[in-house]
Amino acid sequence: MELGLLGRRALVTGASAGLGLGCARALAAEGATVIIAARSQPRLDAATATIAGDVHTLVADVSNTEGAQALVARAIDAMGGIDILIANAGGPPPGGFASTDLDAYLPALHLNLLSTVAMCKAAVPAMCERGWGRVVAITSISVRQPIPNLILSNTARAGLTGFLKTMAREVAAQGVTVNSLQPGLHLTDRLAGLYGDIEAVAANIPARTLGDPDDFGRFAAFLCSDSARFITGAAIPVDGGADAGLQ
Repeated sequence: MELGLLGRRALVTGASAGLGLGCARALAAEGATVIIAARSQPRLDAATATIAGDVHTLVADVSNTEGAQALVARAIDAMGGIDILIANAGGPPPGGFASTDLDAYLPALHLNLLSTVAMCKAAVPAMCERGWGRVVAITSISVRQPIPNLILSNTARAGLTGFLKTMAREVAAQGVTVNSLQPGLHLTDRLAGLYGDIEAVAANIPARTLGDPDDFGRFAAFLCSDSARFITGAAIPVDGGADAGLQ
């Protein structure tokens, strides 16, 4: 399928590994110019070596709104504009209600909610002016079904989902789509760090396998395509059937 992404300009955050890197690979393979951003230049360099296409790097920290907005400005300077924003960030520390101090919530909200709000404020108005744009935020299946011991992530990503849905309805008439992908358990470094025994984790997924970050990236690329122009305001689980809810 021709996705119509040749020459589009994409910024992908949290893209030195995992799901962000999978998205960058897929967009570059479709002919988009891609900037990948993360906090470590050596990790970005290693990621770039795995991407075939027009890819560039920017070191940035999106755990605060100033860093997020500055990153968008630098990406616009480098590419002349942003047509596609893939908003991704690592998760906050694990913990439950009793073990998580109140002071831990604000950093988590900055990382997994306000950073994306800031990037959208900086990038989406120009998309609306041009009459074409795509925003895809990577959240978590926890938005549908909270994950035990991840209360900070559960809270922040649910708030982000509300923001994205609201914005999607406001900018749809300007040719800008806004969607979120809710990954379940994929084979990433973060998952290995959280759970250790990944084979046992996979056995509890209905599909009996962990997700592939490159498959995830290809689905994200489809949401950025011309064919997906009528999909907006959606929060889509990509979880191998793990979510047991009806919607």
